Amino acid sequence: MRRSERAIVEQDELAAILRQGRYITLALCRADEPYVVTMSYGYDAEEEALYFHCAHEGLKLDFLRHNPQVCGTVIEDQGYIQGECAHAYRSVVLRGEMCLVNPLEERVHAMEVLLRHLEDEPQTVRASTLQDDAAYGRATILRLDIHETTGKQGR
Repeated sequence: MRRSERAIVEQDELAAILRQGRYITLALCRADEPYVVTMSYGYDAEEEALYFHCAHEGLKLDFLRHNPQVCGTVIEDQGYIQGECAHAYRSVVLRGEMCLVNPLEERVHAMEVLLRHLEDEPQTVRASTLQDDAAYGRATILRLDIHETTGKQGR
């Protein structure tokens, strides 16, 4: 990092940004072709992983089949500072490997992580959409195993 005074090095602070965030922009690559996609996520601090759900087919899954290595950014936007040509923010860049989640037990865990992370009242969504084991097969569940995180902050 060129400006080391802006680096966030405390793991607790990096984890706090991931806990507070709701969306991540992921960079994927297939051969020489890049692809960027923004997704909502659930953060599992104990597993050092992010969980996602998506449709059973689509471009991101095609890219991930070719190359499961991803890079992502979560930004805590604190706003542009008028008159100073500056922006207040904290961000985390992470690298890791994306994998499909297949065992029912982990799919249940993943959806619980997602609901607790994203929903103010997870029990409402759980009751209306996850009524039986078959419900956990209606979406593709992905897990991003985080291998590396770096952070940066501005004013």
